Formats: sequence, structure tokens, C-alpha cells
Amino acid sequence: MNKSSSHGSNSNLQLLHEGEGLGYRMRSVDKVGGKKEISLWHDVTLVHVDPASNKPTPYLNFVCEIPKFSRKKYEIATDEVGNPIKQDEKKGVLREFKKGDIFFNYGCLPRTWEDPTFVHPDAEGCRGDNDPLDVCDIGLKVVAPGDVRPVKILGVLCMIDEGEADWKVITIDAEDKWAPFLNNINDVEEQLPGTLEAIREWFRTYKIPDGKPPNVFGLDEKFMDKSYALEIIKECNHAWKELITGEKERQMNHEDEGVQKLVRKLSKSNLLSLAHDDDDNEPPTF
Repeated sequence: MNKSSSHGSNSNLQLLHEGEGLGYRMRSVDKVGGKKEISLWHDVTLVHVDPASNKPTPYLNFVCEIPKFSRKKYEIATDEVGNPIKQDEKKGVLREFKKGDIFFNYGCLPRTWEDPTFVHPDAEGCRGDNDPLDVCDIGLKVVAPGDVRPVKILGVLCMIDEGEADWKVITIDAEDKWAPFLNNINDVEEQLPGTLEAIREWFRTYKIPDGKPPNVFGLDEKFMDKSYALEIIKECNHAWKELITGEKERQMNHEDEGVQKLVRKLSKSNLLSLAHDDDDNEPPTF
């Protein structure tokens, strides 16, 4: 993964749409690179880079999958080459939130991975969910699927989803009018009371219309602060590096067959090849 293939912002990205229904894919390509396909999971840097100065900023990049006030369950296809965005499906039926529209922008942090072989000590004994780290952006702007936005990290919630740890990072768009007033999770409760409780209740109940029980949470259902959230992000960035360099697959002999299949499914989608282009043979950073 050479540095020329890394994108620190959305300034040189554009989206292409192809197919429809189950075959619909939204692909990100390089505006100036001959339409080269860009993985929103691997080629976008975790740290936001100012396109004017080309210098890192204090913000992280957020890849939006599901805009606020919508319900189609779009997601990055982690097991497809190029990792386009698709609408999730179950048994051939496109998925939507039966609960109704989501009220925050939902997506993920690039270059992160919730390792299904790792059990976080605060995650009630549950392994990672094998996906990039989820983000709930509480900004006022409706962010389109596939857009990449700079965000401030505010905190994190530990959700337990069908026996898997599924962390939810809370952010605010760096350009939002509320951003100057929100620097940590306590600020959200003080400035926007009720927001965090509403997010937690959304995740607790959104699967009930599908006939499933309410989700549960670790850490006494508390939203943890920015410092705690950054540690989770660092862990998931490190896990991502191990995934794309093949180190994780080499370490899996002691894991059960189901977990091994999860990781190998990603590897078969040419994820390992992303690491072979690195200029200095070092794992990619934040």
C-alpha cells in the first residue's frame, strides 16, 4: 500500500454507481488517477489530512454508510475486492431498518477492524464482530453514503450484539456548528441532553421488529469518554494492520474453525495484496 494510494480526505474522491437491487454497488475512485478504484476501508487514512496543506489534522476520517433520516442498510462490502458500498441483504432480500429511519449518520472509521479473535476485558467476554469500527456522527448535516468527513472523537458505547462486541464511537463533524462546544462525551450530555440516551435506546431496540431480543451493553451501559474511545480505536487500527499484512492469519492455529473462516474470507478478497505495495515495508499507520 504505497503512500500515493492513500487518501487523507475526500478531496480527490468521487463515487460511481453501478447495478441495481442486490447487484447495486457504490464504488469510490480517484478523480485524478485514471479512475483507479479506492477502498474506503483500506485506502482512506484514519487520521484526516488537510487537503490544502497536506498535513495531518486533529480529526479522524469518518466514512458514512447510512445517512441520518434514512433506513436502507448500506455497508462497506469487506469481503469484496475494492470494498464497494452495497445494501445488506438476508436470504436474497435487501435489508432496511424495520424500526424506521436512523436519526444520526452511521458508518465506520477506515483502517480499523474489530478482531474476532480478541476479547476486550470490558466486552463481557465477547469477541470482536469482524467489521470496521462503527461510528455514530451526531452532526446536523446529512452525510451521503460513501462520503468521507473529518470528525472529532467524543466517546464510545460498548454494545453486545448477538454475542459479539460491537463498539459504537460517538463523533461530531469537525465543521458542525456544535463542534466547538463538544470536546468530550460529558459535553454532549450537557449541551445536547437526551442525545446519548436516544442513541443507546435506538441500538437496544432496533432489532425487536425483526423478532429478536433487545441488544445489551457492557460497562453498565455507560458512554465512555474520549480517552477511552481513542484506546479502542488504536486497538482496532493495530488489528487492521495485522489483518492486511497477513500476521493475523498466521496466528490463528489455536482459534476455532469458525473464527478462522471469518478471517480467511477477508484474506481471499485480496486484502493481503494491499500490504505488498508499501514503500518502506512497514505496516501502514493511522
